[in-house]
Amino acid sequence: MPQTKPIVSIENVVVSATVEQALDLDDITKKFPEVEYHPKKFPGAIFKLKSPKTAILLFRTGNMVCTGAKSEDMAKRAVSNVVEKLRAKNVKIKNEPKVTVENIVSAINLGGRIHLEQAARVLPKSMYEPEQFPGLVHRMIDPKTVILIFASGKLVCTGGKSTHEVFRAIHNIHNTLEEKNLIYYD
Repeated sequence: MPQTKPIVSIENVVVSATVEQALDLDDITKKFPEVEYHPKKFPGAIFKLKSPKTAILLFRTGNMVCTGAKSEDMAKRAVSNVVEKLRAKNVKIKNEPKVTVENIVSAINLGGRIHLEQAARVLPKSMYEPEQFPGLVHRMIDPKTVILIFASGKLVCTGGKSTHEVFRAIHNIHNTLEEKNLIYYD
């Protein structure tokens, strides 16, 4: 049967950011009572946004981590929104945030079934221990990602630093599975 086009869904884009100055988290939580801050449990304040639906961790160092975004642009927009909200309530932030993509997690459906035991023997840098985890763990070198491969033909790709890297990793693994006859279609 001919190769099908994988269905790809970006599930989470994690970015780090910095405004390169200290943040007074106590002051921020006074001005934003909805911000969660429990310094004895965790050193960061959690600023949740409804739009875009994300959570931004704020640290005293001026560093931030944004999770929950569905795209790189959404993550960058979320960080900018938080900085704008802070400035609107007179939290002095001199610099624009410098944002770095740390990790993109995507879910993929290849539309076929995978021979995991054969794949474990054929794919380099792979590990398959079905009694511990039902998927094969494949460490791709270029682009540097980790792909979880399940017998159902579903994959999880993590570690990409851009959507381009994610799509390149998916294309590479899909082609390899096809070429080595490790995927079959019902």
